[in-house]
Amino acid sequence: MTEDKIIIFDTTLRDGEQAPGATMNLEEKLLIAKLLEQMNVDIIEAGFAAASPGDFKAVQKISSEIKNSAVCSLARAIKGDIEKAGEAVKSNERGRIHTFISTSDIHIKYQMRKTKDEVIEAIKDSVSMARNLCSDVEWSGMDATRSNRDFLFKAIETAIAAGAKTINIPDTVGYITPWEFHDLILEIKNKVPNIDKAIISVHCHNDLGLAVANSLASINAGARQIECAINGIGERAGNTALEEVIMALKTRSDFYKIDSKINTKLISRISKLVSNITGFPVQYNKAIVGANAFAHESGIHQDGMLKNRNTYEIMTPESIGLEKSSLVLGKHSGRAAFKDKIKELGYELRDEVLQSSFVKFKELSDHKKEILDADIISLIDGSLANNKSKYTLLELNVNCGTFGEKKVDLKIKIDNIEKDVSFSSKDGPVDAIFGAIKKLVPHNANLELYQVNSVTEGTDSQATAIVRLNNNNKIYSGSGSDFDVLVASAMAYINALERLQNV
Repeated sequence: MTEDKIIIFDTTLRDGEQAPGATMNLEEKLLIAKLLEQMNVDIIEAGFAAASPGDFKAVQKISSEIKNSAVCSLARAIKGDIEKAGEAVKSNERGRIHTFISTSDIHIKYQMRKTKDEVIEAIKDSVSMARNLCSDVEWSGMDATRSNRDFLFKAIETAIAAGAKTINIPDTVGYITPWEFHDLILEIKNKVPNIDKAIISVHCHNDLGLAVANSLASINAGARQIECAINGIGERAGNTALEEVIMALKTRSDFYKIDSKINTKLISRISKLVSNITGFPVQYNKAIVGANAFAHESGIHQDGMLKNRNTYEIMTPESIGLEKSSLVLGKHSGRAAFKDKIKELGYELRDEVLQSSFVKFKELSDHKKEILDADIISLIDGSLANNKSKYTLLELNVNCGTFGEKKVDLKIKIDNIEKDVSFSSKDGPVDAIFGAIKKLVPHNANLELYQVNSVTEGTDSQATAIVRLNNNNKIYSGSGSDFDVLVASAMAYINALERLQNV
């Protein structure tokens, strides 16, 4: 089976969420899914339906809401998992079940404690079961790149014969090199007799920093589906970064001679959205979406850019959606104009989130002369992150200076009850804020990360704060945005606690 384009299979909502601290609620997942749909992502892996009632509900909801992308659920080669997956995706017109089982000797012997014959039978039974529930079945051989080749080929042949339309070859532990992966895909094409009846997919992890390179090498060898995640988030070192693969294919179309149907102008937007929701900052020098990706400091580079952009830019900022925003909203803009603007930016918000975002917008317009799209995006993401039922920041006053302790007066609504506290610290205003919050919301979590980024340029820019808490070796991330960096910091800390308390 062949395709004239690269199929993009996004696993941000499944493998991406498996990154410690990246847990997302239903509303956040749906928001990401809808933007992935707008990007023309072919398949959205919405979750692992059997993992928890929350995961099942999320996959089910996304399946019913998404119309233009296929929605997929992961499932082990277990009857209960497959049934849950089938039930969760049945409302999606192109729903897919993605079932997997390990094929490497080390996994078979030590993790599953099965024989290879038992694994082959499990493949046959699980794929057949999935095929009876769903017309589109994908099969993965976990740890495929460390598997015995002959056994892997037999497993693939079995899965296709049982009804799998897509065969995924995962580099589960990020072990293989591009040259080896290229040869492996060629071997599969040459040695699996029924491989022409399926699309070859790859799922690469980044443990050696080779996920994107391995994915691109597989394309040259004939793979036609790439499994990836926004910003490359995922288990351990993460997954293939969607934005890097897409822009590599687009920028080097002369070499790859094949493309996806992705709307690249939404890349910057979804990168920021995923970062704000998960609390995972994008490193400054990250390819494509990092803050420095299109920054030029060297005098030689700057001179070249002024003469011809192509001297030092192989792609344009505009190609990923970084066009300069114009001032279209201001302090006199009404709710209808604001609503129209956020729809233009790709949001669909519940009334209460829309209202809280609008209130923040009006506050921001009193402090900032130029309100850019980035400002609006940030305050909406902040409203989404902090629109929780348990904790709400009501008031924050901070007294600080060169000498003496920093004093904080804080008021928080907890379960609809207003509580206030005063707290002082010798270690700065942020420490005082966090201490005050801890006094009202006692916990044993340790602060693992505190980071503040500017949304736009200038002294009147909004700040986005990120807080990461470690509680019994589990990570909980929170974010908050406000034109006041201390308010943003308090919101981020409260957001992280909200996630901790809701597990």
